[in-house]
Amino acid sequence: MSSLSTVEVTNLEIKTDIGTYKTGDVVPSAHILDLFLVIDSRLVLIEQDGMDYVFDYDPLIAEIDALAQDGHYETQERLITRIIGASAKYQEIQAVEVCLRKTPVLRGSGDLGVRIKVDAAALNAMR
Repeated sequence: MSSLSTVEVTNLEIKTDIGTYKTGDVVPSAHILDLFLVIDSRLVLIEQDGMDYVFDYDPLIAEIDALAQDGHYETQERLITRIIGASAKYQEIQAVEVCLRKTPVLRGSGDLGVRIKVDAAALNAMR
């Protein structure tokens, strides 16, 4: 019997430059990333303790950080697309969900985000 596990990174404030704003527009003070990676539970339910037996997510987080700072983005969607592309490089990742949101939206309040769930078939097609 197989089962799936999720590696979750939530409320991660990333340093990025997204959007073009005019005088009087609300300019976001933060962009927040939620990332959910579906992996095989064999990479979580381990017999021995050690990094050789688990999915090492640190390189992916470092790549996402580099992508976020890789120049100006006009849209959140473009950065999300690149994050999913980076995730597809890892065979251990079977599916991915990304939510990127900015805050504030209006009068110093609110979050506005874009979320996408990419299943195994779609992720494999990207590989």
